Amino acid sequence: MFKIFSDSNERELKKLRPKVDEINALEPEFTRLSDQELKDKITEFKARYDAEESLDELLPETFAAVREAARRNIGERHFDVQLMGGMVLHQGKIAEMATGEGKTLVATLPVCLNSLTGEGVHVVTVNDYLAKRDTHWMGPIYHSLGVSVGYIQHEAAFIFDPEYDSGDPNWRHLRPVPRREAYHADVTYGTNNEFGFDHLRDNMVSDLSQRVQRKLHYAIVDEVDNILIDEARTPLIISGPAEESTKMYYTFAKLIPRLRPNQDYTVEERWRTVSLTDSGIANLERWLGLPNLYDPSHHSVIHHIENALRAYILYHRDRDYMVKDGEVIIVDEFTGRLMFGRRYSEGLHQAIEAKEGVKIQRESVTLATITFQNYFRIYDKLAGMTGTAATEAEEFYKIYKLDVMVMPPNKPLIRHEYPDQIYKTEEAKFRTVVREIEELHRQGHPVLVGTVSIEKSEELSEILRRKGIPHQVLNAKHHEKEAGIIAQAGKLEGVTIATNMAGRGVDIILGGKPQERDPEEWQEEHNKVIDLNGLHVIGTERHEARRIDNQLRDRAGRQGDPGSSRFYVSLDDDIMRRFGGDQIKRIMDWAKFDEDTPIEHSLIAKAIKNTQMKVEAYHFDVRKHLLDYDDVLNKHREMIYSQREQLLSGADLKSNILEMVTKEIEHVFDTHLGNDREMDLDGLLAAMNAIVPLPPSLNARALAQMDEEEIEDQLLDYALSRYEERERELGPENMRVLERLVMLRSIDSRWIEHLTAMEDMRHGIGLEAMGQRDPLVSYKRLAHDMFQDLQRSIEHDIVHTVYHVGIVKQQAPAKEQQVPSGGGKVPAAVSGKKKVGRNDPCPCGSGKKYKHCCSRKK
Repeated sequence: MFKIFSDSNERELKKLRPKVDEINALEPEFTRLSDQELKDKITEFKARYDAEESLDELLPETFAAVREAARRNIGERHFDVQLMGGMVLHQGKIAEMATGEGKTLVATLPVCLNSLTGEGVHVVTVNDYLAKRDTHWMGPIYHSLGVSVGYIQHEAAFIFDPEYDSGDPNWRHLRPVPRREAYHADVTYGTNNEFGFDHLRDNMVSDLSQRVQRKLHYAIVDEVDNILIDEARTPLIISGPAEESTKMYYTFAKLIPRLRPNQDYTVEERWRTVSLTDSGIANLERWLGLPNLYDPSHHSVIHHIENALRAYILYHRDRDYMVKDGEVIIVDEFTGRLMFGRRYSEGLHQAIEAKEGVKIQRESVTLATITFQNYFRIYDKLAGMTGTAATEAEEFYKIYKLDVMVMPPNKPLIRHEYPDQIYKTEEAKFRTVVREIEELHRQGHPVLVGTVSIEKSEELSEILRRKGIPHQVLNAKHHEKEAGIIAQAGKLEGVTIATNMAGRGVDIILGGKPQERDPEEWQEEHNKVIDLNGLHVIGTERHEARRIDNQLRDRAGRQGDPGSSRFYVSLDDDIMRRFGGDQIKRIMDWAKFDEDTPIEHSLIAKAIKNTQMKVEAYHFDVRKHLLDYDDVLNKHREMIYSQREQLLSGADLKSNILEMVTKEIEHVFDTHLGNDREMDLDGLLAAMNAIVPLPPSLNARALAQMDEEEIEDQLLDYALSRYEERERELGPENMRVLERLVMLRSIDSRWIEHLTAMEDMRHGIGLEAMGQRDPLVSYKRLAHDMFQDLQRSIEHDIVHTVYHVGIVKQQAPAKEQQVPSGGGKVPAAVSGKKKVGRNDPCPCGSGKKYKHCCSRKK
């Protein structure tokens, strides 16, 4: 399989080389151009694109222009392999480029080329620092070519402007602008979270002028494996608070620790599940005073117990989460970064807060949600770059239709990779790791040590501190400093401990960062580190995914530098304990290995690799399974967002509403009079008054004198004529505003209810398997029925609201609505002009009587 992949990869690379030769042939011509002439070239290319010349035809000249602009403005010239990488990104593929090969610079090529369309390009990074750094670093290239570049962060946005001075020497030329302006630049840098949340907020606005994003045209995703795989299962959720007492969370946080391991509950580490035993159920029933814990009426109790169990047993402080300033903050399992603003769903986060004794934040109701998988599939064209993608090539293609191309390095790799050493115990493994660090530090050798958790990094840090070895710790607790710390990891005698791959996107230069140092002094240190064989990388544990290990290893050997790496593994490590460690332990016991004697054998290394491949396949199946379910909701989301788009774009709403009114009146008539039922004139009049207040002349006595067909015609004619009267009263323009707001409000409120109902159904659908039914098939069938109900409910709300509300003129124009990230608002209800009677339908559109709804709130 690998040979087939390699051959195919090489064939594709060969197709790119003639284009590289063509770009190189243009270099003398573009070198002779003045700065203004070079800038005018981009204007010329835009005109040629508008005249039907394709981007592929414009590629050689555009790439030549960008290369020359980079050389003049930031002193860097694209290598040939970087030109090839830019072509791969333009083709809508993933370019795998080793660490230090200059992916940030590569992105400028396809960005400038695709900006010629005028539809905007998004460059997506894993954190705010990288988005900000890349905007400021690459900004001079774009600006010299007349390509505007924006940057978005949480609640702020900027444009790169060389004539602006912010006063901050690090980010001198970032000028604050409205978010919409940053998005309307030719290229916009930002994080996946900000792009995704802005998409959701744009689909909650009540007027197109409040939108910030344009159509999602082309995106380049940096560290694409981290965003599209590691975070693929993480949904973006805009939510509002729900009313629920927090007392039960504290109650169960006190009860669960009283349960006995293996007697009252069992843990399945492989699948990260915990289950109560009969003994545990009996104890909880006794403590709670409940005769039957699993009685349907105690559903919420079971929900709290399950969350408290998971929080207490499966989720560990400083590994899965941290407590900072009285808040529980999730730690990303792949990067070790703190995930501010993210919360575990379904009450798990509240259960952890209760366990840690901090203030519990209320559970929330979902207002809008989307997964990264479905968000990034909206773009017309998607590309990505990373140092590690080939091992996940199947998933990238099956889910995103993205091919992976492995780019050759600019200089040959000369890193030495030592075989893994496997120890019986974790203590023995760390003793060896510390001895190696101590010896290398004494020699002056820079060392980068990778750990899998904050907890392990701090344990190792404490050991080194006691031994007097100076070092830096790079983990989620020091997110603000991570770029500066990792940039200095190549210094002489430097020892850096990194949690997983925190600090991605920052190069480790041998001898340390040369900026702000004496050039001769830095060169001398650089040469010394090269003589010591460069940076040595130590992995203290194998990760479940091979690419995470590869990311750590690839920190050494950048751009042809010398370097080395070795991984240390113990049979106590998670991956060994969960997948096959017992068998290896029996072999070591049989061979009478002591704790400090490692196994170093290719068969063991192969077994670990096979285990990682199995785990990768398992996680891929989980992500694919979740996507199958989310695709169902995504179809609903697309239809609802399409309906909102039509409303905001000035579609003819009047004819739609009158059609809804006609359907609803026909339904009311059939319910009370039609289909050979006994005539229920009182019920008919009550139902009609809920839709449109009838005149005194249309009473039960008058209707009794008519036949059924006449009654239906009279009611329908009155409803339609009353609608025309309302339009004359309010004026056509105000009536169009009212129609749009009523329809938006109905859609948004019912969509929120639908999201909650779909989530609840998703949680329980697994029980279908007990009846020998495919849960996914059942989910699709029930979801279809629920969506039909949703559409009917929306139409019902619109018809029962539109006759009862009016327009209230405001004294001053309202400011543009801003919905904070992670939270949102539904467009406000339209206020009524006249006094509402206690028994009238509530103007909010709930369908309840006014006295039972908003009257109580007053």
